[in-house]
Amino acid sequence: MSDPILSLQNVHKSFGEAHIIRDANLDVIPGERHAVIGPNGAGKSTLFHLCSGQFAPSEGKILLNGTNIAGLKPAEVNRRGLARSFQITNIFPGVSVFENLRLAVMRKHNLQFVFWRSVARLRRVNAEVDELLTRIRLSDRAYSLASQLSYSEQRSLEIGMTLASDPQVILLDEPMAGMSHEETNYTAGLIREITEGRTLLIVEHDMGVVFSLAHRISVLVYGEIVATGTPEEIRGNARVKEAYLGEEAA
Repeated sequence: MSDPILSLQNVHKSFGEAHIIRDANLDVIPGERHAVIGPNGAGKSTLFHLCSGQFAPSEGKILLNGTNIAGLKPAEVNRRGLARSFQITNIFPGVSVFENLRLAVMRKHNLQFVFWRSVARLRRVNAEVDELLTRIRLSDRAYSLASQLSYSEQRSLEIGMTLASDPQVILLDEPMAGMSHEETNYTAGLIREITEGRTLLIVEHDMGVVFSLAHRISVLVYGEIVATGTPEEIRGNARVKEAYLGEEAA
C-alpha cells in the first residue's frame, strides 16, 4: 500500500470539557475515495474542520504529503493541496455560474486583487473556467445566476469551485444532503467522474452512496475511529453493526 497522502495521528479535539475527537488515527491513500461515516454527533464535521484548518487539534498531528499542517490557516492548507466543500452550499448567488468559477480560479492564481487588468483579458483563467464548466456538467448554465440553479446544480457548482484550486485532496462534507433520489444519483456520478485520479475524503449519510462510491470506509463513533476497511469489510464488522450500521449493513 502507498504511503498516505493525508494522515491523522493521535488527533484529539476538545472544547472546554467536551472531548469531540478522541485519539483519531486515519490514513488516506493517494487516489482513493475514502468515506467517513458515523452517527449524528460522532464528530465527522469536526474532523473535517481539523483537516481543512478551520480548527487546530488539541493534540496530535495531521500530515499532508508528510508535512504537519495542524494549526495552519485554511488558506495555507489549500495552497498545500487540500480543498474542502461544506455541508451548506457556499456560493455567490447573485452572480453567474461562470463568475463564481472565475473568482475561484483567480484566487488560485492570486489574481483576485488585480484591478488594473481587464478580467476579459485573463485568457488562461477563462479557459480554466470553461474546462471546469464541462467537468461539472454546467456549460449550458454558464451565464445563469447561481441562485437560479437547482439545488443539485448548486452543489455541482460548489464542487467546481472546490476543484478550481487543482487540489490533490478533496474533502466533501455531505454533498448529497437534502437531495432527491434522482439528484443523489446524478451527484454521485459526477463525484465519481471528477475525482478520478484524485484523492477524496467524503462524509455522507446516504449508505447507498457510500458503499457504491468509496474504496475504503472509516467509522467514527463518539470521536473515535472504530474501524477502517473496504465496503465489504465494514458491512461484515460486528462492532460497526452494533455501533452504527444496524439494519443498513444488510
